[in-house]
Amino acid sequence: MAPTPAYALIATDLDGTLLRGDDTVSDRSLAALARVAKAGARHLVVTGRPAPRVRPLLADLGCAGLAVCGQGAQVYDAGTDRLLWSVRLDRELAETALGKIEAEVGQVYAAVDQDGVDGLTLIEPGYRMPHPTLPAVRVGRRDDLWTEPISKVLLRHATLSDDELAAVARAAVGSLATVTMSGPGTVELQPSGVTKATGLALAAERLGICADRALAFGDMPNDIPMFDWAARGVAMADAHPELKAVADEITLSNEDDGVAVVLERLFPTD
Repeated sequence: MAPTPAYALIATDLDGTLLRGDDTVSDRSLAALARVAKAGARHLVVTGRPAPRVRPLLADLGCAGLAVCGQGAQVYDAGTDRLLWSVRLDRELAETALGKIEAEVGQVYAAVDQDGVDGLTLIEPGYRMPHPTLPAVRVGRRDDLWTEPISKVLLRHATLSDDELAAVARAAVGSLATVTMSGPGTVELQPSGVTKATGLALAAERLGICADRALAFGDMPNDIPMFDWAARGVAMADAHPELKAVADEITLSNEDDGVAVVLERLFPTD
């Protein structure tokens, strides 16, 4: 009988973690994930990207199961192409939160991810997408961002750093929304109380796996709740200092197959 793997669930962020800078997954990482599957453990993508922007990546990974998307606001079933769970950010509340932030720092530029498996990413004039490979629709004015239900708001500022903008936003918004920073140029507002950990916990429950059997990989502060939930958290070599401070282990960078390095150690070949 094959030994039971140390971890039954491997949760990986995408950008800056499993994905390389060109939005691809290396052959080495794919082989390592194949080891995980052969051992009977499950791989779960946990990403800030909304479900419509994750579909092609899940196909490349050969994933036909669950994925946690939208910073934990969505649990998506790739096999049936539907959302099993979704939390929307109230649009009036989002406008109020933006107003509070702008009262502190002046003009910010906003984008939104619409809810649903076919939701669009809309960007207002002046907003620049942090990931130029991701599709977005430019609208003429901010009011056009709120025409359909949304899952989150993305923010940028002309002069403030991501850390500075996130700190101001948290102080200004308070309990109106959860403020996260998920990558360069990516400060976000999402429904209050929603984090990667809430979505991950729901997906794990559906899979019948407890937190004490979970291993998580990430690179940014939005991964901190996921590390707090899982039994062990592994940060990438170039991860944000806030995440490194709470990580149980530091691996190599995403460009150097840091996820694969750890998985090869934990899931050796026969």
